[in-house]
Amino acid sequence: MEPGRGRRRRLPYWAGLWLAVSAFLAAPAVAEEFTGRVVGVTDGDTLTVLHARHPATVRLVGVDAPEKRQSYGDRARRFTADLAFDRTVTVRAAGRDRNGRLLGEVLLPDGRSLSQELVRAGYAWWFWKYSRDDRLARLEEEARASRRGLWADSAPQAPWDYRINVRRQGVRFPGHSSLAGRAGDVGGTRAGRRPASCPVTSSLAGLCSRILSAP
Repeated sequence: MEPGRGRRRRLPYWAGLWLAVSAFLAAPAVAEEFTGRVVGVTDGDTLTVLHARHPATVRLVGVDAPEKRQSYGDRARRFTADLAFDRTVTVRAAGRDRNGRLLGEVLLPDGRSLSQELVRAGYAWWFWKYSRDDRLARLEEEARASRRGLWADSAPQAPWDYRINVRRQGVRFPGHSSLAGRAGDVGGTRAGRRPASCPVTSSLAGLCSRILSAP
């Protein structure tokens, strides 16, 4: 063996290993908790939070806010911005979707859940396809009964139905191809599948049961 030949062969291996480790350490981990300042609000349920000095896109789990072009879409975005923008929040990450966004719960500086506040105010739907959170189910029912926010409309359209209708017209919604993604089951069901059971016991139970029995 020629002197130094083995060392030259090892350099690419160690260089590649170092790059892989560095990339792993720099990326936000899945299933972790961190705090950071909110530096952007895309819509009611999507924020940009600084994590280790890098911006991380966070999609709230358990809720679905109106799209920007829907009724109450801009109000939902402004509601989220009023509560969270330029504030330090706690993110409880649960996974990632197929577009690389973190999926998680965002806690405001006073400890309140941003997802719960959105549903309570009537600016987001309980995303029953991906959540079995009884608290969100009850908050939506209360907002419906009180006709808060989007529930003031006679027939509000769910964001997932709106996206389906728009896609049929050839328009894509980046970031909404699947909320389950690499996280697998987010809150109990996978993308595109109905829940196996209804966690609510009052008036929402009838609606959910009709959905489950539909072909």
